[in-house]
Amino acid sequence: MAKGKDVRITVILECTGCVRNGVNKVSTGISRYITEKNRHNTPNRLELRKFCTFCYKHMIHGEIKK
Repeated sequence: MAKGKDVRITVILECTGCVRNGVNKVSTGISRYITEKNRHNTPNRLELRKFCTFCYKHMIHGEIKK
């Protein structure tokens, strides 16, 4: 039995520090993670503290639109 909408959706998390600062001068790129979230439990945007390989420290990664 198929449902209309899936409860678990795939989301992309992007580093907020890299986006605001326009990325470091040394390296080019923005840290992104792919994860899943439950649409019913977290209806608003997801924010997790993860390690950014371009900032070299733990930063807040926020959900972006696909």
